[in-house]
Amino acid sequence: MKQATNLLVKKIMLPKHVAIIMDGNRRWADVHGLPCFAGHRAGVDAMVRCLRAAIQHGIAYLTLYAFSSENWLRNPQEVADLTELLRYCLKHKVQELHSAGVRVRFIGELTRFNVDLRKNLKEVEMLTAQNDRIVLLVALSYGGRADIVQAARRLACDSQNGMINPDQMTESDFAVHLWTSGVPDPDVIVRTGGEYRLSNFLLWQSAYAELVFLDVFWPDFNVDHFSTVLNLYAQRERRFGVRPVSSV
Repeated sequence: MKQATNLLVKKIMLPKHVAIIMDGNRRWADVHGLPCFAGHRAGVDAMVRCLRAAIQHGIAYLTLYAFSSENWLRNPQEVADLTELLRYCLKHKVQELHSAGVRVRFIGELTRFNVDLRKNLKEVEMLTAQNDRIVLLVALSYGGRADIVQAARRLACDSQNGMINPDQMTESDFAVHLWTSGVPDPDVIVRTGGEYRLSNFLLWQSAYAELVFLDVFWPDFNVDHFSTVLNLYAQRERRFGVRPVSSV
């Protein structure tokens, strides 16, 4: 009975939504004397390991920061390589995700990609729409500030069209217009690569997320690192701004 109780407590402490800033691909490539593209390709393998670990632990939502809005400013060849890698994943990895019961959603300024690629993204979302083992959100051309701005625009349109009274707007009314609409806010946000910042990732949604920073390049991320994140999360006291009532 004691063992069953411990298992129950451990299960309760698991986060429902894990979000990850996958940082360190280029530095990993530099360390190994490889071209930048090799680092991004190795990063895809780390994504697969991460997703498998999330499924194994029963995580309901996993969000991966794959391509930021600022990444468009990188060297044109690197942007082209990243786009080509995305095409490769859509062609060769999706069926495996579908078979594993993964529902895939893409969030971000997807209109910045060409029509054919956007069509492929939509096809993947439609193919996996009924899967319910885990929801994988892939942030592409994503920026937290852009997310907030586009949500504000949509809410302003609703107000102008008489669909909502501006004096009665709530945080929930705003959140439903974010790209992550329908998904609970992340319980924990992880960043690899040894940097200590959010870099414009899920700025609204991260209000009460626990933050974990790992000094490991993303291509080296494995199931043990995922377990470390869960263990660190389990040690945090989740207060949400409320002081616990003293029992004395």
